This record gives sequence, structure tokens and C-alpha cells, in this order.
Amino acid sequence: MEIKRSGSRPSGKGPAEYFTGTVRIDPLFEAPEPARVRGAHVTFEPGARTAWHTHPLGQTLIVTSGLGWAQRGSGPIEEIRPGDVIWFAPGEKHWHGATPTTAMTHIAIQEALNGKPVDWMEKVSDEQYQRKS
Repeated sequence: MEIKRSGSRPSGKGPAEYFTGTVRIDPLFEAPEPARVRGAHVTFEPGARTAWHTHPLGQTLIVTSGLGWAQRGSGPIEEIRPGDVIWFAPGEKHWHGATPTTAMTHIAIQEALNGKPVDWMEKVSDEQYQRKS
């Protein structure tokens, strides 16, 4: 058994290469081999969002506070709220983040394939982000 005490892992800033706006990432867990699952508590300030990306084995988001948006491929931008659980299938292109006026926090859970949990793509443009369908 291993206990990771609250506050024992430093918060990190979402890298500008993969995020737009202010994003804080608090690591929760990264299971040791042969397990592949890892999770983080991610906070997006208003207007902040991920770049487009995929996960080789999919991703689960659990919204814990605020109000956010998520979009897959060319589908509509969907509103996500506390208690919502979102599943992105393996290889499904998507992004997620806060709305323009409200912060959003979620727990992100994904598995790594050959050590890689995510494949990053282009940033979500301001035009794409403002296009609430």
C-alpha cells in the first residue's frame, strides 16, 4: 500500500504549448507498472482550455466544480457541469475547458499506452472556442 498525502505533490502550470489561458494541474496518481492509469485534478480559469488532443486508450473526465465546455471532432460544443462524467473513446479528437466567464475543475483519468497517455494537436482557435452551438 502507498499513500500519497494531500499537498505532497506540487501543482503545475498547464504548458502554453498544450493549453490556452491559465490552467493548474494537480497530480493525483500515476499507478506503477504494469498498471497504466493516471489521474490529475485540473483547474481551468475562465476562457482557458486544452488544445485538440486524443488519448490512445480513451479518457474519463469527472467535473467537480464550475461550468465548462467540451467538444469532440466537428460536433457541437457541449456544456459540462459538476457531477457530469464524460468519456472520450480511444483516438477521439477533442478539447475541454472553462466557459468564457466561469472557471471549471475536473478530474482527468486516462491510461498510457507504451508510456504515452495523450497525443497533442493544434490549439483550439478563438473562433472555434466562441462558436457555442
